[in-house]
Amino acid sequence: MERQPIDRFHEVFGTRKPVIAMVHLAALPGTPLYDAERGIAAIVEAARADLVNLQRAGVDAVMFGNENDRPYELQVDPASTAAMAYVIGRLADEIKRPFGVDVLWDPMSTMALAAATGARFVREIFTGLYGSDMGLWEGAAAKALRYRRLLGLDRLLCLFNVSAEFAAPLDARSLPARAKSAVFSSLADAVLVSGAITGEAVPLGHLAAVKAALPNMPVLANTGVTHENVTAILDACDGIIVGTALKVDGITWNPVDPHRAEAFMTLVRAARG
Repeated sequence: MERQPIDRFHEVFGTRKPVIAMVHLAALPGTPLYDAERGIAAIVEAARADLVNLQRAGVDAVMFGNENDRPYELQVDPASTAAMAYVIGRLADEIKRPFGVDVLWDPMSTMALAAATGARFVREIFTGLYGSDMGLWEGAAAKALRYRRLLGLDRLLCLFNVSAEFAAPLDARSLPARAKSAVFSSLADAVLVSGAITGEAVPLGHLAAVKAALPNMPVLANTGVTHENVTAILDACDGIIVGTALKVDGITWNPVDPHRAEAFMTLVRAARG
């Protein structure tokens, strides 16, 4: 009998309502904000510091992403994926939690990076059609999941973001209807609900509506979880992805603040009981 997504989700994260914390890599080679003078060694060291502080704080998993590679691409230059693989490879012996990867905004590159690094899960926009800052943005679930099979990644958990940041859906269906369809037709392993941009909170009503539509699927908040709202958000869904709230001064591009991270996880433990 085929295992259900919720079982596979619990197998990967091993806890109720997991906290997945972001390791935002500094801008990679070939992107406008890349610091060529400091080079890729500085990217490794900054990622190492964030990883250490997040794991000490007690997060349940980490996810490596290239949020600093602005302006974002829909088909990522191979140099970005190669650089991410190099950084994660350098840190491999220090990663003590399940980890995932996300190459913004390219599902195929994300799958390739997961294969190269041994990631347990990925996050991407796999479905839908959006008008976005990057132009017309079209999901590629069929292509990406076939690539997952080709790469032998059948156990890789695919987290489907169904409310893309920096974009608006051109699909007239409601958010819950699009989420249900992503599970039924595109085989999502978990569904993510986002705010309008990185660091902006998910409306609780959106989260609750998607969870009501998918009571037996993992539904997570993907953006804007803070110390102030984490208790309410965890009450409404099955886990969170968090980045900005754990940074120095709560600014996305800053390093992880160990004190903010520890305080956040204290609130999480209380909320989870």
